[in-house]
Amino acid sequence: MPHFSIVKRISGGAAPSAHPPHEKFGKESLIDLWGEFSNHLVMAFQTENEMRDQPKPFLQHLEELRWTIVRCLAVLVAAVLVCVPFAPVIFKWLCAPLSKVSSHPEMFLRSLDVTGAFSIAMQIVLWSALIISAPILILFIGAFVFPGLTLRERGMARVAFISAFLLFMLGVCLGYFVTLPIAVMIFYRLHAWMGIQAEWTAPSYVSFCMQLLLLFGLAFEVPLGIIVLGYFRLVTSSFLRSKRRHAVVAILILAMVLTPGPDVISQIIMAAPMLVLYEACIWIIRLFERRNST
Repeated sequence: MPHFSIVKRISGGAAPSAHPPHEKFGKESLIDLWGEFSNHLVMAFQTENEMRDQPKPFLQHLEELRWTIVRCLAVLVAAVLVCVPFAPVIFKWLCAPLSKVSSHPEMFLRSLDVTGAFSIAMQIVLWSALIISAPILILFIGAFVFPGLTLRERGMARVAFISAFLLFMLGVCLGYFVTLPIAVMIFYRLHAWMGIQAEWTAPSYVSFCMQLLLLFGLAFEVPLGIIVLGYFRLVTSSFLRSKRRHAVVAILILAMVLTPGPDVISQIIMAAPMLVLYEACIWIIRLFERRNST
């Protein structure tokens, strides 16, 4: 076996050499010996993930895809089961912004259907489970894609997965702590301005809140996609700088489409951080270009 050939050479069990004894372990021979030993050591301690990087048949890739989907569904079901007992707590958490328009937020909303409470609970549980399980889902998807990437792409993928989670949570927090209270107050005052008594239904309010939070989280993923494109040299900082005016218009349109309400304030609150992140993308990609040029 190849592992024992090194031991034989070290112990003197190899076949006699034509070189004199003092040349047998010369500088070049020691380098060759160390190289052979390193290769066998790497093979001996090769991890399971490295073994999985070897080319696989197409059916084996389909089998791994099937198990990835099964794991993702299992995580979603587990997250749903975890969120079920906390549905009332999450509902009170969503009703907190209503304190700006009512001293009793929990009494402000109405349910006009017999199954209203059930539909509210299902919305809260499903949306909350999706938000909670998002990091694990990203991890499973990354584990499926990771073996097909190069070492350079893997380094970027690790950073991208972590950044995706942080940006998503940043968007959700911005939507909840800043945008949602302002949007609720604006819509309530619009009712008063039109002379209409505001009596919102709980299902419509919960749907509005969950859509706003989820869309804010997804909107903050767009700059990450731009950075990834810049890392692989598909876009350049000069290109992004030259298209800044077009990007401003595109971000404003995206904010107008993604925000569930028609108020301009919510759209500005979503667009302003995205414009800042767009400028950050230009500087980050510029740093990539400087590093590659050196």
